[in-house]
Amino acid sequence: MSLLLFLCVLALVWLLLASTTRRRTKAALLSLLLVSLAVWWLIDRLSGDGINAATLYHLDTGLQGAGIAEFRGLIMAFVGLVAIALSSLLLVRIRRFRLPRHGTTVSLSFSAVFVVAVLASPIFSDALRLYHMSRPADVSTVAAEYLLPDKPVMQPRNIVWIYGESLERTYLDDSVFPGLMPNLARLAGEAVDFRDIVSPEGSGWTIAGLVSSMCGIPLTTSRGDENSMGRMNHFLPGAYCLGDYLKQQGYTLRFSGGADAAFAAKGDFLASHGFDQVKDRRHFENAGVPKRHFSNWGIHDDVLLDDVFDDFMSLSADGQPFMLTTLTMDTHHPAGHLPVSCRDTRYDSALGDIGLLRALKCTDRLISELVDKIRRSPYADNTLIVVASDHLAMPNDLSDVLARQHRENLLLLLAPDLPPRQVASGGSTLDSGATVLQLLNPALHALGFGRSLLASAPPSASVAARSGDQARYQSYLGFARQLWTGQETGILRMDDDRVIVGQQQIKPPVLLEYDSQWNITSIVLEDAPRQFMRDPDNVLAYIDRCTAFEDALPLGEWCALLVDRSNDLKLYTDLDLQQGVKIDAPLETHGEPRPRPRRPLTLSHESRRMLAGQYQLRLRPQRLPSHPFWLEAVSADGKVVHAREWVRVEGHEGGQIRLPVWLDTTVDDLVIRAWLDYTEDMPLEGIALTRVPPRKRS
Repeated sequence: MSLLLFLCVLALVWLLLASTTRRRTKAALLSLLLVSLAVWWLIDRLSGDGINAATLYHLDTGLQGAGIAEFRGLIMAFVGLVAIALSSLLLVRIRRFRLPRHGTTVSLSFSAVFVVAVLASPIFSDALRLYHMSRPADVSTVAAEYLLPDKPVMQPRNIVWIYGESLERTYLDDSVFPGLMPNLARLAGEAVDFRDIVSPEGSGWTIAGLVSSMCGIPLTTSRGDENSMGRMNHFLPGAYCLGDYLKQQGYTLRFSGGADAAFAAKGDFLASHGFDQVKDRRHFENAGVPKRHFSNWGIHDDVLLDDVFDDFMSLSADGQPFMLTTLTMDTHHPAGHLPVSCRDTRYDSALGDIGLLRALKCTDRLISELVDKIRRSPYADNTLIVVASDHLAMPNDLSDVLARQHRENLLLLLAPDLPPRQVASGGSTLDSGATVLQLLNPALHALGFGRSLLASAPPSASVAARSGDQARYQSYLGFARQLWTGQETGILRMDDDRVIVGQQQIKPPVLLEYDSQWNITSIVLEDAPRQFMRDPDNVLAYIDRCTAFEDALPLGEWCALLVDRSNDLKLYTDLDLQQGVKIDAPLETHGEPRPRPRRPLTLSHESRRMLAGQYQLRLRPQRLPSHPFWLEAVSADGKVVHAREWVRVEGHEGGQIRLPVWLDTTVDDLVIRAWLDYTEDMPLEGIALTRVPPRKRS
């Protein structure tokens, strides 16, 4: 917390105590500020960089597969901070020090100091940074720098790429960590050892490190690049990565990692870019590996790397070229893990008995043993080994020590025909894939925005990142953002229940924002109705069920509402979307406030077998929404509508709402939902779905 922010908080407390005027409002605002700072503190301890691109990415993709239990200490501290923040609400009960007059002056002073506190907070600076990062950029200035390999492999080496989780080269500094990593230090002396490799914006966490090194592009995570919960069918379909190239050249590609491949959509990325097989935590669990070989994150590195060597031997014996990629896990922040084979590992350090140091020493042994076994194997002559960190270490038990060092990523290349040397020209993880390509064909020296570190051409994207030229680097981010959909995005189509946008298929609801050149600037998958009410730079296209827009009986299932800054708009229905809707088509003058799309709110999920026949749905709301709404009974997947009724609020106050439901076939799951304005809900006192007995014939 900065000194200015600390002083502002103290001043807010004093101003709260100084007057009874609007004291509850003041206490609520102070509490909100303190809770927000507590949230920022927790995120900063996890990311090491406040609320950044990685934060947005993981909020969008979810935390499935994350080892949340590893951070129980942080979470407990966060709960304590929140409790302290909320305790500020109790200050309204303190009656001392209150000024008998000047209540209005005190309130105005409180408001002014509150604004200063917000502006001085790290939350504001992070929000400003993310805003600048997500602004539209002129990608034409860097488009010519995006280069793809256009020549075949001349020297088809087998590749074993070993990513060490957070295993930055800084740990090899013997003056800081004496004797910590002797084996990797030895390998560095026998390898082409690249120095001063940085992690630019869009490459500083695991999936981003994989994308930047394999594709030569930063992973953009501005609003809309979510790949959220499987609602985008393809991960960066417009990108051409090392896996795509090698697959076309006849390579077999396999990946082995200890964590869940679903975490951060890592498995989606690999499957979208050439990998034939992805082994992850679930694979090893299904293989019957005992639980003692797993941590909260996944399988330990000793079992993982033994399995990688077995795969190396079998793939080599097959005779087809391959790239075998693995990602270790036991050096994950904050404290690392020790596998069974390393339980006796010790490391004497002036820093104290730190578990992460033991985990690092263990990983040093395990990775070097794998590398040595490969180099001693009969297949060593035709194998290129890459040892690299996926990114710089995030906040961990050694952060204070690392903060005082010159930090750099690890990148080692080992092959029998590569004489050992250090390459100190500097670069970034964007350049790793291009460097590997040059060892397959000397004429290949570029991959995306990456440039081979063995070539004389300067790596332009890395230069922009390293020099702090944010304005230019934004253009690289903007170009990379387009790779989620491709550049031909001027037509919207529906295929079954997916929106086709360029090369991407997205499950609605989705909000697309276009700039003045008809390029997509954002794809919003979450909270789309609320975002729709923002003023766009040019045109918004919101695609959802027609019940989100229409008050009359919908003419189809899917509709697209296009609106511009002038609130001119046009609603397109199923038939239009099947034929294709041009985004730049003229809109109709509206001249009224922008229509408010509805969102579906699930009222009940009936998970029981219901036979075909007639049913009566009865529900009694605690309170009704202020706007009319659609009430539906639909299948669990939302595709089959069994009943739908337009409910007018007038006449239902305090009474039941009834909906007749007819089931043509037996169903096991039925969802009752209401399409409400995004600002409203409808809590229920009761809901019942009963079968109507068939009438008896007289």
